[in-house]
Amino acid sequence: MREEAVRTLRGGVAVAVLAGLVLAPWAVDDYTAALLARTLALGLVAVSVALLTGVAGLPTLGQTAPYAAGAYASAVLGGQVSDVGVVHLAVAAVAGAALAAATIPLVVHARGVIVLMITLAVGELVVILVGRWRSVTGGTDGLAGVPALRPLWGMPVLATDRARYGYTLVVVVALVGLVLLVLRTRVGLLLRAGRDDEARLRASGHRVSLQVAGVHVAAGAVAGAAGSLLVVAQQYLSPADFGFETSALLLLGVVIGGAASVGGALVGAVLVIAGRDWLFGALPGQAPLVLGLAFVVTVYLLPGGAHRPPAVRGRLLPAVGAGRTARERPTPTGARA
Repeated sequence: MREEAVRTLRGGVAVAVLAGLVLAPWAVDDYTAALLARTLALGLVAVSVALLTGVAGLPTLGQTAPYAAGAYASAVLGGQVSDVGVVHLAVAAVAGAALAAATIPLVVHARGVIVLMITLAVGELVVILVGRWRSVTGGTDGLAGVPALRPLWGMPVLATDRARYGYTLVVVVALVGLVLLVLRTRVGLLLRAGRDDEARLRASGHRVSLQVAGVHVAAGAVAGAAGSLLVVAQQYLSPADFGFETSALLLLGVVIGGAASVGGALVGAVLVIAGRDWLFGALPGQAPLVLGLAFVVTVYLLPGGAHRPPAVRGRLLPAVGAGRTARERPTPTGARA
């Protein structure tokens, strides 16, 4: 009953938040609309985190790496090619997927805490690279003066914060819908099967490592596309946009929304990022402490809480196997071959 109540509560919160996002441009000022657009971009990164953490069973703190790759590729390369938003989205998605593909050898055979540390290291290395590559990224001073985009050929430029918010919302809804459709196919079933029992899936003749590599690249493409939306939302990029704090907040949002729920991850990330922005004003200097406490409390209040098997808790899969108790869920196997 408790798990059903939690699912019902999450569904109600999701509907309320999404309705609020649609109505937001008519209820807030320009500055808040710009913050919401940036929050939606981060929510799309959270969707990529949910793909890896909840669907594939790969907890990650490194999705800010393809997010940064997509953002800078959109701002630098996309600006030289076209000022059309869909072109920038394509460039950013390819950049994010390429970076994810380059890190496949590091993550495809690792699991649990090991892959968490590897992805964290990759994310931090990308931030360092961005900060030092001044000729391209502007270094720690940031990349300013990114020109405004137009959504499609022949359409007017996104000249206002409300217009940029509307474009961001449409793209996020379209991409999340696409991800949900794919997860309803055989691909989604195989990914969840590998997450729950790798050995059995491999014994059935499936190439599990190839599936993991594929979802890793796909999640990188989604995060890269989110980077393009960040460029649209704030027209400025800085290494601070992609640091560890952002990774931790995204993972917190995914845990709150449900690691195995793509829509829940989006809503959870939106709530966490919005809460952070509010806390920075209401409790200056104390926001990281409050958010850290929220992370701990959230994990222990989720179904199963501290009584989940260590292997499942270590992989940060609070929403897996919701129809069974913690003792009935299959314990994940170790590293894949």
